[in-house]
Amino acid sequence: MSPAESPVADGDEPVRGPVGPSGLLDVLGVASVVLDVEGRIVLWSPQAEELFGYSAQEALGEYAARIMVHEQHLDLVVKLFADVMETGEGWAGAFPIRRKDGGTRLVEFRNMRLLDDQGDVYALGLCADQTTVRRVERDVALSTRTIAQAPIGLAVLDTDLRYVSVNAALAQLNGIPAEDHIGHTPRELLPGVDADGIETALRLVLGTGEPLVNQRIVGRTPADPDREHFWSVSLYRLEDTAGTVLGVAGMAVDITEQHQAALEAATARRRLDLIADASARIGTTLELDRTARELAEVAVPELADVAAVDLLEAVVEGRRSSLGPAESAVIRALAVQADHPTEALDAADPPGEVARYGPDRLVTECVRTASPVLLARVEGQDLPRIARSPEAAVQLGRAGVHSYLAVPLIARGEVLGALDLKRTRNPLPFSDDDLLLARELAARAAVQIDNARWYQNARDTALTLQRSLLPSHPAVTGGLEVASRYQPAGAGAEVGGDWFDVIPLEGGKTALVVGDVMGSGIDAATTMGRLRTATNTLASLDLEPTRLLEHLDKITQGLDHSIATCVYAVHDPRLRQVRIANAGHLPPARVRRGHAPELLELPTGAPLGVGGVAFSTTTVDLEPGDQLVFYTDGLVETRQHPLDERLDALLELLDDPDRPLEECCDLLLRTLHRPDNSDDVALLIARVLPTS
Repeated sequence: MSPAESPVADGDEPVRGPVGPSGLLDVLGVASVVLDVEGRIVLWSPQAEELFGYSAQEALGEYAARIMVHEQHLDLVVKLFADVMETGEGWAGAFPIRRKDGGTRLVEFRNMRLLDDQGDVYALGLCADQTTVRRVERDVALSTRTIAQAPIGLAVLDTDLRYVSVNAALAQLNGIPAEDHIGHTPRELLPGVDADGIETALRLVLGTGEPLVNQRIVGRTPADPDREHFWSVSLYRLEDTAGTVLGVAGMAVDITEQHQAALEAATARRRLDLIADASARIGTTLELDRTARELAEVAVPELADVAAVDLLEAVVEGRRSSLGPAESAVIRALAVQADHPTEALDAADPPGEVARYGPDRLVTECVRTASPVLLARVEGQDLPRIARSPEAAVQLGRAGVHSYLAVPLIARGEVLGALDLKRTRNPLPFSDDDLLLARELAARAAVQIDNARWYQNARDTALTLQRSLLPSHPAVTGGLEVASRYQPAGAGAEVGGDWFDVIPLEGGKTALVVGDVMGSGIDAATTMGRLRTATNTLASLDLEPTRLLEHLDKITQGLDHSIATCVYAVHDPRLRQVRIANAGHLPPARVRRGHAPELLELPTGAPLGVGGVAFSTTTVDLEPGDQLVFYTDGLVETRQHPLDERLDALLELLDDPDRPLEECCDLLLRTLHRPDNSDDVALLIARVLPTS
């Protein structure tokens, strides 16, 4: 039959193209036998040969009852044959037969009367082995019941990808009655699901025969149009026993809950990683601004698209702060961070700036109540309560801020400020889980911020004391041109006890002192001040350098086991000499025209406070233009380089005897002192002036 002649049943779509043979009859092995009115065999099919064991030559013309029926049922079968031929009513039943080889087999029979165009009567018998028939029946029943009762969605689609069978479970998943699926494609019924992806997968399986297992599909169906679902879909091609492709069978399981659980587990793991990361990254130094910046960097982008860390100004200044219901909050911005360029950054307070937020602002409410403030969905009327100004509110709106969260920074029972979080790119609003994570981050960071701000307050106090104790001296004194610098340690370290002094003496002489009290903080600065005062007092007595250091040694021993190093030098312009004594300090450098810079060879001596060790004085000649460079170990010592290497670097920088002293001081500090150095630097350079 050509495609144009394909049959069309009433109300059905025409068959599209030629249809291949089914393999079902081959599985059943149905035998066809035609008998005349006398019961003789006139047609004998190859399947009959296989079923009964007689060839066509042996069977044709023989009485069917003789070779097809067991002798014990012969009379009954003859009667049934006569009834069919007389009445025209068909008959069906099962009888044992005896094969030619003597074996017995139970066979299903279907008998009916036939008429040809001459009016002659015949009998058609269809026969099949009952065991095979029962097996096929069981397989069909099992398949039918399995599909109907299976708790997972099952469907069969033809080669045009139209549904031909759908079980109740799939009808329930899709929210469409099973009968309404028939004849339609998934694209027509499920527009909310990835139709292109489904059709591509179906055609791939149909074309290659390779099954597709556990393909994940996401979308929405009429069963639940307001929520995205996830399905695990497996597809395999259907073929009959002859290899004819019948279509595609599919299985679908709703894994939305498992998917959500997996997402939640992954989110929980990421958040645990974030907390662990925060523990490692926040508080790496005792620098307040850097600690705040580390918190903001941890929060972005995992928790928020824009994060700001703000402290109450009173807290920064070391005072406790409590706000009444009608009071504004004076807040200092410490850090702001975003994962992409956005106007929300322009709307934020720049780090270091102090702003006043009215009592109606959300950040004010957060620090006043010591409770988080969460706006899952930010509306237009909410922006003025978030922003610092009306202009900033407009910028936040343009930036797409749609969710807001402020969490108080609380340490040791005191509200320090707030962690301010906004979402612009992330489409999800802040959730209760986000709130828990933000509170955990804020709690961990607040302790580090509190430590940093108290350390910074103590450091500022020590630095103020240190600077107040250091001298101010004229640029020219006693035949010397003098320049000096004091550089405190990096922000992550406490102020030390480094000092220098320029002391005019009688007879035009000048005492030059550089010292370093071991330790740091206010105690070191206080000890330094006491030693500097003692040095000034002893120098006024015009003592020899060794005698002066001996007195300082005794004084230091009485200062709570303090230890200090010191170089004390007295310059005499009339003798063009300098007498130097050293108490455990690094040697000064001498710079002369026509000579390479050098370190003076001085007896090292013991540090002040050790006691029982004699000091010695060394006399060094100095001509006009010569320089002496005094320094503390913070200038040259590092953990990465040998001291000799650093001292060589110092001497290389002193290659120009005519360089202005102020410029030389800046060069040495800029080149040698590391920003992360944990030690102070005191630097003193003196150049001998020509005598008039």
